[in-house]
Amino acid sequence: MLLYRERLRVPASWWLVGAVCVLILGSTLAAGLSVVIGIVIYVAMGGLLAIGFAFWGSAEVRVTGSELSAGSARLGIDQVGDVSALDAAQTAALRGPSADASAFMLVRPYLARSVYVSVAGRPASTPYLLIATRRPADLAAAIRAAASDAALPAARDVACDDDDADDHAADTDGIGPADAAHTRKDGNAW
Repeated sequence: MLLYRERLRVPASWWLVGAVCVLILGSTLAAGLSVVIGIVIYVAMGGLLAIGFAFWGSAEVRVTGSELSAGSARLGIDQVGDVSALDAAQTAALRGPSADASAFMLVRPYLARSVYVSVAGRPASTPYLLIATRRPADLAAAIRAAASDAALPAARDVACDDDDADDHAADTDGIGPADAAHTRKDGNAW
């Protein structure tokens, strides 16, 4: 059952700006050359731009009853921990100064907001996913709904088994992802 689907397409304004850049740069490169070479330059530059934007905008975010997929990343719903919709400032902090190098990030510069999804048990390979989206509240709700349908805890700060004395992987010292976005790795606020 498909609960959420979004393709992270490049917005039309970027296509328009790209076309203007191709016209300006193409005119500069084609100046003084034959018309045929000028046309080849425009077609080549426009084609490269179209291929780049189409590839970049082909990333898809999907939530089903059993899996969250974001671009090339796949995460079983049973591995979902904390889920939070982030605003532009929190997203910028988690993309930059507060980022974990081992986290999976599907971000685009034209999408300012995102969803933070921690991986239950916080494995060292991928502690969390940061997924850019146009509708962060809807994506977070779909992930929570999938987890609740699977009878799994996907509520805030439920990323570890508190009954297991050896499970300290998700200790956050009471800091949720929204607060952690404003704290550097050394524990100091920026």
